[in-house]
Amino acid sequence: MPNQSADQDQQQQQDDAQRSSQASSKGDMSVREAGRKGGEATSATHDREFYQSIGHLGGEAGGQKGGERTRELIERGKESEGGSR
Repeated sequence: MPNQSADQDQQQQQDDAQRSSQASSKGDMSVREAGRKGGEATSATHDREFYQSIGHLGGEAGGQKGGERTRELIERGKESEGGSR
C-alpha cells in the first residue's frame, strides 16, 4: 500500500509544519520533528555500512528484547501479588 504510506508521510509533514509554525520564538520543536531532522542529517553523512554496524552493536548490547522484559516484569508483578487476579 504505497499510497497509504505516502499519505501518512504527507500528513506527518503537514503536522510538523503546523507545530513548527506554532512553536515559540525559542525554536522549540517536537521530539518527533527533532528525531526526523537528526535522522535526515545522519543519513546525509553516513552510508549503509554505518547503519548496519550500529544495528549489529545495538543487538549485542540490548540483552533482552522489549517483549521479553515486559513479560518478565508482568510475571514478577503477579508473583508479588500472590498470583491473584
